[in-house]
Amino acid sequence: MKLSPLWLVASFFLALVPDSIGQAQLGEKPSAAPLRIGIAGLVHGHVGGFFAQSLHRPEIQIVGIAESDRALASRYADRYGIDQNLFFADLEEMLARVHPEAVLVYTNTSDHRKAVEICARHAVHVMMEKPLAVSLDDARAMERVARDGKIRVLVNYETSWYRSNHAAYDLVQQKAIGEIRKIVIHDGHRGPKEIGVSPEFFAWRLIPNSTAPERYLTLAATAPIW
Repeated sequence: MKLSPLWLVASFFLALVPDSIGQAQLGEKPSAAPLRIGIAGLVHGHVGGFFAQSLHRPEIQIVGIAESDRALASRYADRYGIDQNLFFADLEEMLARVHPEAVLVYTNTSDHRKAVEICARHAVHVMMEKPLAVSLDDARAMERVARDGKIRVLVNYETSWYRSNHAAYDLVQQKAIGEIRKIVIHDGHRGPKEIGVSPEFFAWRLIPNSTAPERYLTLAATAPIW
């Protein structure tokens, strides 16, 4: 049975997650044909990590990258040695030209709805970075077009793919460590500016005219694992 593109993408991410001692875990033996992936947007800084770990893996083939900012596209091409012929000015053109099996969205969160609507018209599955949407209206709209287009839309809650979390879940289900009454998680970082994210990543994270501590668009709710 042929695995769905979405499961292949999720499995691929799982194979990239470091284990508890910081070593990259290897995925299963790749199939004969790599998964054809398109990239939508480059303003989300996590795309750099994806390029660094995936460009030369046999399980996946990046067939197109949609980014309207030519300077930003050139910077990524130079940094990671990406063929300039893979870049397209917009997502619609990229999908029509190279026909990926799935698209990974690295736009700002406000553009998630547009990306999903375009991909749904082309019957292409989507994985995006958290959060899903900036409003309930956008989330419901994505639900509708995904259903109508018969595509899957997945949010990359990174820690969901951690094998250490799956191992912990199995221990709980096996009642190997007793009854769990409370879980406390300490995670996160000091803030996008404080850790030095790229200018294009920081720009859309800042809520205009706000000086409050919560002035950044949050990427929280990292791990709805169980």
